[in-house]
Amino acid sequence: MLRQFVHTALLLLFFCGLAQAQDPLFSQFYSTPMMINPAFAGTTYAPRLSATYRNQWPIHSDDGTVYAVTYAASYEQFIPAFNSGFGVLVLADNDGDGLFKTTNFAANYAYRISINDDLTVRLGVNAGFKQSNLDWDRLVFLDQLDPITGSVDPFGNPNISNELRPQDLTTTVFDVGAGMLLYNSKYYGGISLQHLTTPDEGFFKTNSSLLDGLPLRTSIHAGAEFIVKEGNKRNPSSFVSPNILFAKQGDQGQINAGAYYCHGIAFAGGWYRYAFTNPDAIILVVGIQYDILKIGYSYDFTAGSGLAAKTGGAHEVSFVLNFDNSEAVRSKRRAERYNDCFKIFR
Repeated sequence: MLRQFVHTALLLLFFCGLAQAQDPLFSQFYSTPMMINPAFAGTTYAPRLSATYRNQWPIHSDDGTVYAVTYAASYEQFIPAFNSGFGVLVLADNDGDGLFKTTNFAANYAYRISINDDLTVRLGVNAGFKQSNLDWDRLVFLDQLDPITGSVDPFGNPNISNELRPQDLTTTVFDVGAGMLLYNSKYYGGISLQHLTTPDEGFFKTNSSLLDGLPLRTSIHAGAEFIVKEGNKRNPSSFVSPNILFAKQGDQGQINAGAYYCHGIAFAGGWYRYAFTNPDAIILVVGIQYDILKIGYSYDFTAGSGLAAKTGGAHEVSFVLNFDNSEAVRSKRRAERYNDCFKIFR
């Protein structure tokens, strides 16, 4: 119990801006690509909608408390008349079973520039708001702990803390990002910078000039697409897509490397995530894609940590509705019109 109370107190330091916050990232990065780079906005001509759910460390505590759950939903589409892709992304993160919640909304825009018949550049930007909410009354501080009775007195009443309560337990900040993609029919590579304004999302505004704000997140990513078997009007092409993602925010970062294979209506993949100082997880993905619907499930096998046996890894489910794959659209415009390697994102 004492360890849990101390852990809660440390969470307060984290959430109030005395430590640097980190962005959540999905293992199935291809289901919500605008989280990685705004230049991915509009990879389809018809509307593409996606939703992703991630449950991180589901058995972190003995009582089954949810440690971290993340939700995302997005809409995107390419508009040929403007030679541009447009998209919106909503991201919600729930830590400590509601102890700390964040909600992000971002509008994304990407402009396509054709260098030649087989080389294209996309320049993307996003802008939006991030709102954070802290449930202060659930926090337990060190000065509330009694060696015998814990956080309550002998009569079961909560011990009083001398910690200063913030005037406002909800903060809203404006945030912007930018990115670039370079690709052809087989390979792609890109870079994005998020939180260019490094907004201050702390709850305590005293001495705010001493804080660095939300750290800049740099993402460098690359991949390829190799056709294994050509498709036809009834059956899509079979392909393999190796990918690598490097992300760094503040003094934290990770590298994901692996591959995705699609054959008929089924797909599967595997990635290895390395968190700079230690191996983090092995990620396995399976799913199906039929007509406009694509469903994926992934599981992170936590590795390289003493917590591995207690955390329960991470479950992630994604749903994508890509109307480019509907019969009505395919009858007018075949998928081969895309001169790129983004099948994994569709």
